[in-house]
Amino acid sequence: MDFKKYNNLVDLFFEQCQIQSKDKIFLSTLKDPKKNYSWDDVRIKVLKLANEISKIIKKGDRCLLISENRPEWMISDLSIMLAGGITVPAYTTYVSRDYEYIINDCTPSVILVSNDDQFKKIKSICERNSSIKKIFSYEKLTEVDDNAYLNIENIFQNNENIEMNLTSNASRSDPACIIYTSGTQGNPKGVILSHGGILSNCEGGYALLKPILEKETRFLTWLPLSHSYEHAVQFIQIAVAAKVFYAESIDKLIKNMSDCSPHIMTAVPRFYQNLYQKITSTFNKAKGIKKNLVNHTVILGSKKFRKEKMSISEKIINYIVEKLVRSKIKKQFGGSLKTFVSGGGALDPEIGTLLNAIGLPTLQGYGLTETSPVVSCNPIDDIRIETVGLPFNCNEVKIADDGEILVKGENVMLGYWNNNEETKKVLIDGWLYTGDIGKFDNNYLKITDRKKDIIITPGGDNISPLKIENMLVSLDIIDQAIVYGDNKPFLVALIILNKDFEYKKDNLEKEIEILNKNLTKVEKIKKYFVIKENFTIENGMMTPTLKLKRFKIINKYKKDFENLY
Repeated sequence: MDFKKYNNLVDLFFEQCQIQSKDKIFLSTLKDPKKNYSWDDVRIKVLKLANEISKIIKKGDRCLLISENRPEWMISDLSIMLAGGITVPAYTTYVSRDYEYIINDCTPSVILVSNDDQFKKIKSICERNSSIKKIFSYEKLTEVDDNAYLNIENIFQNNENIEMNLTSNASRSDPACIIYTSGTQGNPKGVILSHGGILSNCEGGYALLKPILEKETRFLTWLPLSHSYEHAVQFIQIAVAAKVFYAESIDKLIKNMSDCSPHIMTAVPRFYQNLYQKITSTFNKAKGIKKNLVNHTVILGSKKFRKEKMSISEKIINYIVEKLVRSKIKKQFGGSLKTFVSGGGALDPEIGTLLNAIGLPTLQGYGLTETSPVVSCNPIDDIRIETVGLPFNCNEVKIADDGEILVKGENVMLGYWNNNEETKKVLIDGWLYTGDIGKFDNNYLKITDRKKDIIITPGGDNISPLKIENMLVSLDIIDQAIVYGDNKPFLVALIILNKDFEYKKDNLEKEIEILNKNLTKVEKIKKYFVIKENFTIENGMMTPTLKLKRFKIINKYKKDFENLY
């Protein structure tokens, strides 16, 4: 497939619409199994919605999209781009002040929301913001006049005077979306990704998955489409003419895999951590012959995965456990899984090894929102789980003298929205300075450390610790604070109290409880510990410019942080 021939992502979609049978099912939601969309259904809906949006916006206008995963998400994204707009995805888990910052920063002309619950979060913000010309909603809104918004179901049902020959004139270098990610300065940064950048990611993703593609490859999607990883995956789904299933929720993910029997599923390390815990818990309960079979499944599977030589007897036993154990495990996940793909954070090698050993192929990749987002991934025929795989051919990767990973290519962002200062810090002579430290091991990229002060959760969320620390020290009772939780299930904090205030544990807990209400779920401080000594220049914990030496502090109090988990 020649991805270089496409000018934009919309062209990719419409070409596939011409190739695929009109009645072939493209999008399905497991929340409502009867709600299926064929390729032609999606095409017509995209044209109708784009027609309405184009009446309101001009080329380059931003369109904020706030919705959980559902078919309307992809339809909206394509419609915005077809109308000449730039999609600005936002997490449904944001609190009002997060939306307010993004709306004030990107000044959208249009906002698309899924339902009342999402609209209520932004209602007052919209009333104060003059840039917003129209609200579109997937479901009926109760707290707004019917004339103040458009219900897209009414648009889809309207067949009068609809312009059905819209075409996109976007070029590969034009912005396709702005995805906000937390920055080290506390405020989110809007990463501008181009059509060509995401198309180049599709090229790399297609080459990676080609050996395992089916005539109709089934994808199960649950990672929020507002995440740069899943956002790019939806265009790979278009490129491979997949059948896409939207999961009900993370809690029902295993059930949903059984429901739709996917070939491919992308997820973040948190999912694999939970899966690992469930599997090992089940294995630990096994007794007698079952225990023996389980042990051989893991031991011999790990040996085969690491390409270690097996004796004839081991090969026979491995064949037996393949039939008796691994086949049953595969059936629990729908029976058709070709691979899991892990991204958005570091995957524990022990977890990756176990999953591969028991018959659930798992590839680890690496990327950033700023790279559209994938830089590298393990190939299905040569998985080296302790690495993040081979760089995609469509980007260059090199290691700087200080070990920092640098990336160049069409997939690299155009810059940060309204933030030239931060853009210049990371984009130098065409190279993106990732902030990650790494090395090459037989052409495979290996991440060894992180240079930047960003916490990445097992769910793939990027969190600015400085933002939360600033909120903590804004409390009268707190003088200094350090937030900790990289690749951990929740955030914790080290706190130094203000000497001018009398310390009462109940008061501190109440203050943090109030603060948590203004943070998203993944940003909340769940536990903390208090120390008495302040960080100063004299004790080496502060720079001359009064910045805390984060890594030095964390190293000193590592055991105290870890004891909170």
